[in-house]
Amino acid sequence: MAPQTLAGLSLRDLEYAVAVAELRHFGRAAERCGVSQPALSEQIRKLEGLLGVTLFERQARRITVTAQGAVLLAQARAVMREARGLLDLAQQQAAPLCGPLRLGVIATLGPYYLPRVLRDVRARFPALVLRLQEGRTAGLVAALEQGELDAALIALPPPAGSLAAELLFFEPFLLACPSGHPLLARRRLTLQALQGAEEADRLLLLEEGHCLRDQALSLCALPRGDREERFASSLEMLRHMIAAGEGFSLLPALAGQAGGGELDGLVATRALDEEGIGRQIGLVWRGTDPRGDSFRQLAAFLKETAPLP
Repeated sequence: MAPQTLAGLSLRDLEYAVAVAELRHFGRAAERCGVSQPALSEQIRKLEGLLGVTLFERQARRITVTAQGAVLLAQARAVMREARGLLDLAQQQAAPLCGPLRLGVIATLGPYYLPRVLRDVRARFPALVLRLQEGRTAGLVAALEQGELDAALIALPPPAGSLAAELLFFEPFLLACPSGHPLLARRRLTLQALQGAEEADRLLLLEEGHCLRDQALSLCALPRGDREERFASSLEMLRHMIAAGEGFSLLPALAGQAGGGELDGLVATRALDEEGIGRQIGLVWRGTDPRGDSFRQLAAFLKETAPLP
């Protein structure tokens, strides 16, 4: 029978159980938690006895979470998030924007934006220690929701209603194509011109999972999953494909302005002759995070130092 009091239930035991659930291995979970495997296994057995529920099905070479365990472990993760929030709130009260901040940034933004702002951020918030993580929007949002990240720089609007957001700047898209491409000679370059051009079937895209891919498909009015087999895993690979003469694409302005190095003379960029073609970049965090005021303070500073007007 499950206990009616909190006596004997520790956050450390919940941490052990969550680690086993994530790694599906007692040895690796023990290594992550900094304890011996026998000690971790014994504490989890005690936790199961305290809860009156078997959390894991133990087989010779496989660890699986039981149906009842999955429900309880989801709540355990929530308890761990709230506990971390308590520590974060205490730290915030002592000194806002100090200590570690786990910041995610989408891969199509980080290499081109972070070099422009890191020096200013470190000068303005000298006690802040950034822990940067690059990824795609879905992965960063999942990490935020699970408490593995504190905040993230993504394209707005955020895909999860539970996230708070502050707009930092608007980043227009540029046409990027091989030098001498017929699109560069057009008197007026608009989305309609791209959509109606014979070269429209040569639109190059990032691979599935990048939000920039979906934005490009939507803007150019092309169906998803019914066209090219050629795609790039990164913006730099996309730039190389353009330089090779495979086609054209839309690049975020910061990436388009980054310079091609050895590709200079092979890739040309041009702004579109219409307003509002691009993406809004913002800072997002969990709406329940007690550090909301600090994140808004950071967002205000990033907005002041935005690399684009």
